[in-house]
Amino acid sequence: MSTPPHLRLPACATAYRLETARGPFAVHDAVPPDGASGATVLLVPGFTGSKEDFITVLEPLAAAGHRVLALDQRGQFETPGPDDVSAYTLDELGADLIAIAEAAGDGPVHLLGHSFGGLSVRAAAIGNPAALRSVTLLCSGPGSIPDPEATKCRMLLELLAEMELPEIWAFVSGMADANEEYTGVGTDVVDFMGRRFMASAKAGLTAMGTQIVDAEDRTSALKATGLPVLVAYGEDDYIWPITEQADMAARLGGRHEVIRGAAHSPAVQHPEAFAALMIGFFETLP
Repeated sequence: MSTPPHLRLPACATAYRLETARGPFAVHDAVPPDGASGATVLLVPGFTGSKEDFITVLEPLAAAGHRVLALDQRGQFETPGPDDVSAYTLDELGADLIAIAEAAGDGPVHLLGHSFGGLSVRAAAIGNPAALRSVTLLCSGPGSIPDPEATKCRMLLELLAEMELPEIWAFVSGMADANEEYTGVGTDVVDFMGRRFMASAKAGLTAMGTQIVDAEDRTSALKATGLPVLVAYGEDDYIWPITEQADMAARLGGRHEVIRGAAHSPAVQHPEAFAALMIGFFETLP
């Protein structure tokens, strides 16, 4: 899971629940200082993530003239979600993103998905390409994640079947790699990580975790939409092999970028490079 460096919203952004035809969604809504001139950008977090994963890139993207909506998917953190795993299929999550784009009221949007969020974004694009200007798959692969990360995810699924979220968090947060992840962040961020996990819908975690280890490759269907696509990832990404992501970019005929100095969470680990890459990509589009 991504660990935001801090929780301070920039002055250009507000937090609220956006009402849509498919229910309310918690968002951070950042607006340009002189009004929007570029298309709206929707930022979609990954498995166990939230809108806070993009908190450091809201201001530079807005300063470049884009309205930016970072969101919690259904069942994530501050967006409510049903207690039914069937409500979290990729097609359902993709339909949510189209509803958010429509509720934003700014016409076709740029849609970016991080990690599992990329699978949701892909479903949205395939289901309703006319609602989008472009698709960005950030550290997101063509199908299911391979081992060893798939094995770790299946272990979490076993815990979800047997334990409640506070018990799971106590177990997970006590692991050595989790403690290393929190190096250099404040106690408020550490507390937030626990609150975020325990506020998630258990059904949503179960469904998303199951799909990330079982997802089918729909690269051909995404290419058939004709949408401009950017595939980007950190040079040290470890969830989907970078060779898989590079191959997916080639199959899509899309733009392909490697973000130096980052691993699986470029918006957190190298926000300046991430923001510059996105701004440059948007500027190349009609």
